[in-house]
Amino acid sequence: MKVLVPVKRVVDYNVKVRVKSDQSGVDIANVKMSMNPFDEIAVEEATRLKEKGVATEIVAVSCGVAQSQETLRTAMAIGADRGILVQTDAELQPLAVAKLLKALVDKEQPQLVILGKQAIDDDANQTGQMLAALLDWPQATFASKVEVEGDKVKVTREVDGGLETIALSLPAIVTTDLRLNEPRYVTLPNIMKAKKKPLDTVSPEDLGVDVAPRLKTLKVVEPAARKAGIMVPDVATLVDKLKNEAKVV
Repeated sequence: MKVLVPVKRVVDYNVKVRVKSDQSGVDIANVKMSMNPFDEIAVEEATRLKEKGVATEIVAVSCGVAQSQETLRTAMAIGADRGILVQTDAELQPLAVAKLLKALVDKEQPQLVILGKQAIDDDANQTGQMLAALLDWPQATFASKVEVEGDKVKVTREVDGGLETIALSLPAIVTTDLRLNEPRYVTLPNIMKAKKKPLDTVSPEDLGVDVAPRLKTLKVVEPAARKAGIMVPDVATLVDKLKNEAKVV
């Protein structure tokens, strides 16, 4: 079984994000970039499926600038067998990424696509669902457990009321949640091995996909600063302030 794992290059989750002075977007100049954490979980899950003998090949895919090759090398250091970079400097929105992935799925013919439920830069949570719609494949989002049984994949997913377990017929789309697994530490030997694994580069034009943005960002602003809290001596004072100052009771 071939597994396709899309991965995204994003600002590292430890970095404090700053807005550009002209409010046109987020400043990423000289900022540490890394693999989207949810995608890292997806690569780890695909690797575990291969270690169990369920998957035979893992193909990591990234869409974006040339530096995304580093993200693909990280995926290959975790366990992916090869990488494909759809290189473009254009602003890629979820629908464009989904169309690029559909073109690659049509070409590679994987039986399972595992990707993060969302990217931590735009928090869109749309690409997996859009890809499933374009392919007309069954999908399971927010997966906290994945089990492949024959021509079906059983997925336990997180819902508002707790957990839901569903069975999908392969081929299928699965998006990963935080509790699915804990990605392994990437060792230096595996990083060196990843440098020798094949990495192909294509363009959106090669895939026949128009990636022009459908949405325009008008302005990006930082969230309003929260006011500092105050200490009150007793419950009576708290109730008085909630009643007369905050006017919430």
